[in-house]
Amino acid sequence: MNKIKIFSILLIVLGTFACTDLTEEPVGVLAPEGFFKTPADVEAALFGAYGHMASERYWGRKFSLTLMLRSDMVDIGNRGTPSRRRHINDFQSDAFNGMTTAFWPNSYQNISAANAAIAGAESLENIDEETRNALIAEARFVRAFLYFNLVRLFGDIPYIGEAVTDPESLNSISKTPKAEVYTNIKDDLEFAKQHLPITQGSNARPKKASAYAMLADVHLTLEEWQNAYDNAKWVIQNAGASDIALEQDYQVLFDASKHDGQKEHLWVIDFMGQVNGGGGDGDDLLGPLTGVRGTDMQGWGVGVPSMAVYETWDDRDYRKSVAMLDEALKDGVMIPYTEFSNEKRPHIAKFTRFPGVADQNNRYTDHNYAIYRYADVLLMAAEAGNEVGVSMSELEGYVNQVRERARWTPDGPNDFPENVSGLSKDAFRDMVLEERRLELSFEAKRWWDISRRKLGNEVFKGPNSLEPHDNFNDNQYLLALPQDELDRNPNLLPQNPGYN
Repeated sequence: MNKIKIFSILLIVLGTFACTDLTEEPVGVLAPEGFFKTPADVEAALFGAYGHMASERYWGRKFSLTLMLRSDMVDIGNRGTPSRRRHINDFQSDAFNGMTTAFWPNSYQNISAANAAIAGAESLENIDEETRNALIAEARFVRAFLYFNLVRLFGDIPYIGEAVTDPESLNSISKTPKAEVYTNIKDDLEFAKQHLPITQGSNARPKKASAYAMLADVHLTLEEWQNAYDNAKWVIQNAGASDIALEQDYQVLFDASKHDGQKEHLWVIDFMGQVNGGGGDGDDLLGPLTGVRGTDMQGWGVGVPSMAVYETWDDRDYRKSVAMLDEALKDGVMIPYTEFSNEKRPHIAKFTRFPGVADQNNRYTDHNYAIYRYADVLLMAAEAGNEVGVSMSELEGYVNQVRERARWTPDGPNDFPENVSGLSKDAFRDMVLEERRLELSFEAKRWWDISRRKLGNEVFKGPNSLEPHDNFNDNQYLLALPQDELDRNPNLLPQNPGYN
């Protein structure tokens, strides 16, 4: 695909935009239409939001690592890492945690850019309605994504649904009930799926299928099973027109040099390969964070799966060899994980094996991180369809497409079980959730499944726990609201239950 030029956009509420040519133009917060003169200006705001999400403060470290460590698939390897990471992983985080205090303002920064883009598109003159609505739809999709993440992590949150005209008003804004936040998210995505184009020149820009997929995910989270199934089914039925398909080789999904034009990716956060906009933009640290310490890759060994993740994963499943690294080069010689100098267990390979253009420890990569891909949608359709009584033959077909690829290797199919059949409703549900755990391993998806299905006590305390945490309790499905936000605005009180 054609790479999107990243525009670095400062907070609208602070009153300035800045583009990559470093020419700053003040934008009055009282009149955003004073900046937006053409559709390209609206796109600049959107690209700025994309650039800020492809940053150390969001998908490059703080937000994505929070989701990964919160799950039962990624543990802390190097316990000497800063306490903010250990506390997230160990369910000991509080209102002062440095992970949340970084990605919370980044989220609202990008929401502000999306709101400004909507207002700008609405203010444009001499523009056809189709173009206007497509721009608004893209901005509303971005806004929905950011709020969807926030409401799942924090519950009731401030909802800002329009361009800020009075910055002082933000000092007294109150929390919006999560049910209302979800209603707004669904409204945004309904508009987006109506007005986004059926295809896009870049997977970093959403298309209709992207909106349908996210809306399916929202309904899945809310246990609105029929709506979840219907939206996922639309993607499946329109895969050809949307230029969507499963990639044959699972490894291709995590080879940054092969991400352009990826048919399986419905929407991605796109890093640019040693291109950054300052302030952490463009800084992808998932490679160093998950890489092997003391080896040629110069990783840091922070996010490392437990041995149970590796040992319980069937060796015949091709996805295991793609997702996990059980040997690494040290001084040019390949050594097994038992000889790693620090965390003597297999590491995550998805972000380190093929980072594309990157620095020597796999930082500033070319990775396109798929927020939604077709395999995810197939499994969403299977899970939701099971709840509403869709024929088992149809649902098995969705799962078997995913499992068939898990059997494929560059050397040909192996004997890993392909088909699923004859399962009860409950057993089928468990199987789909397990399939999601493996298919989407280490992709910051597992925590969402644990949270929405309320699996915490099972996966962290049960006899088959991959990463035991006896201190887990139901309050920890939500994170603490950042204390600095509460200090600035007491209207955001009370704090979430279980946090002082």
